[in-house]
Amino acid sequence: MADRAAAYKAAGVDIDAGNTLVSRIKSLVAGTYGKGVLSDIGGFGGLFKLDTETCAEPVLVSGTDGVGTKLKLAHEFAKHDTIGIDLVAMCVNDILVQGAKPLFFLDYFATGKLSVGLAEQVITGIAGGCKEAGCALLGGETAEMPGFYADEEYDLAGFCVGLVDYPKIVDGSSIGVGDVVIGINSSGPHSNGYSLIRKIFAASGLTGSDPLPNSTQTMAEALLAPTRIYVKTVLNLLRDFEIRGMVHITGGGFYDNVNRVLPKGVAANIRFGSWHVPPVFDWLKAQGNLTWPEMLQIFNCGVGYMLVVAPEIADDVMQRLKALGEYARVIGRIDIRKDGAEQVEVVFPDGEA
Repeated sequence: MADRAAAYKAAGVDIDAGNTLVSRIKSLVAGTYGKGVLSDIGGFGGLFKLDTETCAEPVLVSGTDGVGTKLKLAHEFAKHDTIGIDLVAMCVNDILVQGAKPLFFLDYFATGKLSVGLAEQVITGIAGGCKEAGCALLGGETAEMPGFYADEEYDLAGFCVGLVDYPKIVDGSSIGVGDVVIGINSSGPHSNGYSLIRKIFAASGLTGSDPLPNSTQTMAEALLAPTRIYVKTVLNLLRDFEIRGMVHITGGGFYDNVNRVLPKGVAANIRFGSWHVPPVFDWLKAQGNLTWPEMLQIFNCGVGYMLVVAPEIADDVMQRLKALGEYARVIGRIDIRKDGAEQVEVVFPDGEA
C-alpha cells in the first residue's frame, strides 16, 4: 500500500492517515447507532430503514448547515472537541422547529493536511452531538485538499434528516392573537455572528485565557461554548402539548427568525428584560459599541429557542420545562399586526436600547 500511495502522498494527500482516522472513529460512530441503521462506517452510502409504525403519514425533513467562522476561534484557542456539537446542533435544531425527530446525520470534514488527532477530536464532538440529539452518525466524508486549505485548517458542514407525521407538522399556521411566546435559554452566541465576534475580540486585546468580565468563564470558554441541542426537551413537549410555532434563533437574530413562523396578520411583541442575558452578550455590546437592537439583529442574546403556545397551556408548558431542567421565561405575546409595522417588535424599558 505504501508504494502505491507514494505519489499521492507526495502531492499532499495521505491515504494512510485517512484510513487510520476511519479505524479510530469507528467505535465513536457505532456508539450513535440505534434502530434503523443498516450500514457500518466505510461503505459508499449510509443505509437507514425507516420505521413508519408511529406515523400515519410519514414526512422526511432535511437540513444542512455549518458553524461559520467560529472555526477560526477553535483554531486560535486550540480547542476542537466541541465544535462538532455546534455542527450537529445547528442542523437538528432547524428541523426540530417543524416537529421532526432527527433520524440520522452526515458530516463533511475538509482540510489542507489531515491531522488524525485533530480530526478525531472534531468527530468526537460530532458523535457526542448525535447521541445528545438521539440520531445516528450514519456517514461522512473526510477530504484532504492541499493547496486549497492551509495545513490543519479545516471546514465543516453537516446534513440531517428527520421524521414527522404529516398531521403533526408545526408550521405556525395556527398561531393567533393572544398566544404566548416562551424563550428557552442559549449557552452563549451558539454559532452565529462570529465574524463580528472575532473582530470585537481581536480589537479587545484579550486572550482566550483572560476572564470574561462579570463571569466565571474565560473568554475561550464563553466564545466556544457549544450550541445547545433542544431535541429531547422539545420532543418531550410535543408528546403532550400543542405547540403552535417554534423558532431556532440563528443568523439574523430575533428580527429575521421569529417572523418566519408567523401568519401575515399577526406580530410578535417581545419584552426585552424578561429573560436573563448572559455576560458574554453584555461584553460584546459594550466592547463593540453596539445597541441592543443591533445585538438582537445578530445574536440570540440568551434565547436560543422559542415556543408559541395558547395562553391556557402556557403555565403547564412552563412547569414541564422547569421539570426538564430548562431555564425558560415567558418573553412575549402575539398581537394584531399594525399596518406598515414590522412583524417582530422588541419593547425595551426606558434607556435600555
